Formats: sequence, C-alpha cells, structure tokens
Amino acid sequence: MPVSTPIRAIALDLDDTLWPMRPALLGAERALADWLARHAPRTAAHLTPQARGEIRARLLAEHPQRAHDVSFLRREALRVALDASGEDASLADEAFEVFLAARQRVALYDDVVPVLARWALRYRLVAISNGNADLARVGLGAYFVAHVAAHEIGFGKPDARIFLEACRRVAAQPAAVLHLGDDPELDVRAARSAGLQAAWIRRPDLAPAGPAEPVGEPAFDSLLAVDAALHPRASDRSPPVPDGSE
Repeated sequence: MPVSTPIRAIALDLDDTLWPMRPALLGAERALADWLARHAPRTAAHLTPQARGEIRARLLAEHPQRAHDVSFLRREALRVALDASGEDASLADEAFEVFLAARQRVALYDDVVPVLARWALRYRLVAISNGNADLARVGLGAYFVAHVAAHEIGFGKPDARIFLEACRRVAAQPAAVLHLGDDPELDVRAARSAGLQAAWIRRPDLAPAGPAEPVGEPAFDSLLAVDAALHPRASDRSPPVPDGSE
C-alpha cells in the first residue's frame, strides 16, 4: 500500500470493520423486544417493522439536524411508540439502555486484537463511528487513545469535520493519519476528501458476490493484510521510531 506521508496515527471505523454489525444489531433487537414484551406489551405489539419505519421517517422530518444521531433516533422512536400505545413514555430511557447494552455484545474478527495490540505500540489509534458502539464495553478501549462518535460531536461521516476532529485528538496532521473502514464512500472517499490517507477494508463474509467496487486501489480483506502492507519486513515489527517513519 503506497504511503504518501509517514503515518503517525491510524483511524478505524468500527461496525463491519472490527466486527460484523448485523449479528450485534439483531441480538440487540431481540433483547429489546423481549424487554418490551414484559414491560410494555402494547408497545411490543404495536412496534412492527412498518411502524418503526414510519416513526423513524417522522423523526427525521422533525429533527433533520439529528439525522447522524442513531442513539437519539432510537430512544425517541421508543418514546413515540410507547406514547402511541398508551403506555408510560418514560420507559423509553430504560428500554434504550437494554438495547444499547445488548448492542455492545459483538464478535470481533480474529485479527482485530493481535493487530490492534501491535499497532498501539507504534501508532496512536482513534475510532471514528456514526454508530453507538462503546469501545470499553466491547473490550477494545485499551488500544485506542480516542473515540470520535457522531452522536457526541454533532456531525458524522462523510462530513470532513469528524475526520479532522479525530486528527486533532491524536495530535497529527491529516496527511499523517491513515483511516480504515468498510464503506467506500463514507470511509475511503470521505477520509481522502478531508486530507487523510485511507484504505478500504472489505471483509469476505460481508462482501457481495461480483467484482469489488473500484475506490482507487485494491480492497484489503483484513487488518492483517493492511499490517503486512504497512510493514512488509520482519524487522518492522520492532517498536516505532519517534517520528513514526518506517
């Protein structure tokens, strides 16, 4: 992988980059449905996929400035559904916490911990996410110096500001930061537009059939593949030199 400037920091997307998102979300949906069935049965019956879609569309129309905030949309959708069902809308906060706790139960890809442990000795790592995963709760907090989440700062990918905020938090110029993510638009092109270096992670279990979408360079199928491209020589496994160069 060509590196135009010595890399001082690596930014990483989370969902579908460090773990598959769908199993975690499905598990969280099941946990929420079970909780609602016990504590708000009328809401559980009312909250069909069609109803959820209609509530979400309404919330996006009413709060376009919060479109990036998945936690707000989820919590408010629960509040609307509870109220529409004639049940206690204040239960929305507790219901959301049930969902959020279950959403942190992710299955990390096998290469994640060994590669992050290696990179944490060489680079400053920062997470950039439009989602609401919690690094500490998923067990990766020790490897990262920062986590920039869209719902916390008020804007998300592909907005250049989220990438620039990540660079600020790791005290590195954008050109010295490599961003890795699964989405060619939200991760690769957006990061490059913000001045970062970027590479596309296309996990084989998530990749659709057919040729890879071109994004200016081949996709990497794992963090291990990126690591091998960054450090092709065995001697590069040694601790980093102060300026972050090879």
